[in-house]
Amino acid sequence: QVLFVESGGGLVQPGGSLTLSCAFSGWFFSINAMGWYRQAPGKQRELVADIGPGGTTNYADSVKGRFTISRDNAKKMVYLQMNSLKAEDTAVYYCNRPANPFENWGQGTQVTVSS
Repeated sequence: QVLFVESGGGLVQPGGSLTLSCAFSGWFFSINAMGWYRQAPGKQRELVADIGPGGTTNYADSVKGRFTISRDNAKKMVYLQMNSLKAEDTAVYYCNRPANPFENWGQGTQVTVSS
């Protein structure tokens, strides 16, 4: 069974930084692209960054230049380094495949950007 456990969220001031981590339990992590999603109150879940098996990355325009996604295939981990955080980055962040997400989502990790 595939499981995701996200961590690293918290309260941060505008302009601050956070690094999110996602632990994957299951098979074939290294051959799957992985992504970070976020869902703000009253909004749909959106994909903000993804990384292919070989390390190719893609970012939503809203986070390009501020967020960096990375992965460690040996540890089955995905990371999201977030810099220059803005109030509009406030959301619950999740990880999953960018295309055809697994049915089981993790609990997510709350990121709140506020002064």
